[in-house]
Amino acid sequence: MTIYIAREATKLWRKVGAETTAELQLLLEKWRLLLAGLVFQYIHGLAARGVHYLHQPGPLLQDLGFMALPELGQDKGYLSESVFTFIFISFLLWSFHPFVYHSKRFYTVLLWRRVLAFLVASQFLRIITFYSTQLPGPNYHCREGSKLATLPPPNNVLEVLLINFPRGVLFGCGDLIFSSHMIFTLVFVRTYHKYGSKRFIKLLAWLMAIIQSLLIIGSRKHYSVDVVVAWYTVNLVVFFVDTKLPEMPDRTNGLSLLPVSSKDKDGRMKEELHKLEKDSRMREEFHKLLNGNTVDATDRRQRVQMNGKHGEDLNHTVSDATPTDE
Repeated sequence: MTIYIAREATKLWRKVGAETTAELQLLLEKWRLLLAGLVFQYIHGLAARGVHYLHQPGPLLQDLGFMALPELGQDKGYLSESVFTFIFISFLLWSFHPFVYHSKRFYTVLLWRRVLAFLVASQFLRIITFYSTQLPGPNYHCREGSKLATLPPPNNVLEVLLINFPRGVLFGCGDLIFSSHMIFTLVFVRTYHKYGSKRFIKLLAWLMAIIQSLLIIGSRKHYSVDVVVAWYTVNLVVFFVDTKLPEMPDRTNGLSLLPVSSKDKDGRMKEELHKLEKDSRMREEFHKLLNGNTVDATDRRQRVQMNGKHGEDLNHTVSDATPTDE
């Protein structure tokens, strides 16, 4: 038992090492795009912090979702955050599963490159939208009488740049249309729907996105319009951005080729074509050895069938397919 565990551990370590080497090669080429996406996450947080200074509390707007869904209360606000945390961590772990499991359908670096592109495009539209019109926040800490509803003028630039993380993110006001939580949720769900392999998990992911939407409205963290706009905006953004990005290579065909450049792609394509041509020539020589150089294809098929062989089986070795004497 100990020997078996040690052998499997060695295989796993080799697999992780090989995958890490491949991912690092991609990271060295794509790091600028990945870094830009991560930097924009800070810019998005900075914009959300800035609009809090402009927020003015007021009476809640009339909302159909508030009428239809019962108010969960301030003490149940953790429910939507718990669902979002579960979705976020689950997607994060799944995105790194090629380092461990045999089924490798994508490279993690390329996957997160696409995810960050979807997030940046959606967040850019979000920033424009919530700065265009400031609505009175429906969340409890954004209502009239709350000390957090309006931020006092900053004492210095550093106070704004630090964005009071994470408290400033959890207790922000004014960044309403459209929901940031739904941006992340829908981007993650759509990405898994395209590159995931488990149909049940895909259905579960969409169900959790719907539950997340209802919990956000029930917790009064956003108006219904914030969630509804997120649903069609993020899906449209992902659809159009996805058509502009080069498609990721499918790794299920057993090829562990890194798509690092067009030159390398051309070289690999020529190598594969050369291999196919070589295999074709070997099959042709194989049939000549079996049936003689002057026998046509029709006669060859008849002779192979007479000898008890099948014409479709072209992958036997010569020793396994030795014909009987006629």
